[in-house]
Amino acid sequence: MWNSALTAYLHYLSFMVAFAALVVEHQLFSAEITLKQAWRLVITDSLYGLAAVTVLVTGILRVMYFGQGADYYLHNPVFHAKVGLFIGVGLLSLYPTISVLTWIGGLRKAEPPTLTTAQGQRFVWIVRGELLGLALIPLLAAMLARGLLA
Repeated sequence: MWNSALTAYLHYLSFMVAFAALVVEHQLFSAEITLKQAWRLVITDSLYGLAAVTVLVTGILRVMYFGQGADYYLHNPVFHAKVGLFIGVGLLSLYPTISVLTWIGGLRKAEPPTLTTAQGQRFVWIVRGELLGLALIPLLAAMLARGLLA
């Protein structure tokens, strides 16, 4: 019983941390990124990645061991939509993550990144898309828990 509760707690907490990290990334990003902002983006994106992996691992544990049973989830179209949305958000996150990782070499030399207007706009819109996707996942989770569209 405790393992189930702890796994659920870590799942929810890491989801909230991932969402918060994306909000911070959105707030930190600007057309002219300072060295301090860039390092904060590196740290925030790393935290986002760690939280997303924790969501994934605890989600798998919940499906396999602590939830309704794998058959319930694997035969439910809402579960597939939820997982698909999570994967979509993960794929979207590749652009900001790769962007931020490429800055590290310059940041170590105290050189802030230089971005074109298009790169900056793409970064912001992708983070907004990730936020929208993450905001929809709890709706799908609530539908799944109530057996809607099963």
